Amino acid sequence: MMRRCKRFGSYEGRKLLFLGLGTGLGSALVLQGIVEPLELGHLPYKKRTYEDYVGLRGLKRLGKKKWRRHVADVIARLSAALEPDDIVIGGGNANLPKELPNKCRLGDNARAFDGGFTIWQQRQRGGQE
Repeated sequence: MMRRCKRFGSYEGRKLLFLGLGTGLGSALVLQGIVEPLELGHLPYKKRTYEDYVGLRGLKRLGKKKWRRHVADVIARLSAALEPDDIVIGGGNANLPKELPNKCRLGDNARAFDGGFTIWQQRQRGGQE
């Protein structure tokens, strides 16, 4: 029988959307303690893909000011589509936006490591808690 995690990493319950701003755009949805990895960065956005605008290539091509506008727009679009209760922003460029939109908070690398390790341990034992 599969058991669910009630709390791990930055997840505190409800529906959480994780967006990792780094080389590309990492993404995952956590619902009822189940982590579902996503590939949202590859979805079409404007003339390219989401990660072409909010990943490292976009930052270099657009500059920080335009990049920040696209980050805010992408977060708003994904939030409207997926309706998360909570959005955690992580990754190497997570600190670059001046302000985070509503429902967003910065992730903590230490908590991310602890959360990943918790999931790994549970899978080693044959289930989730």
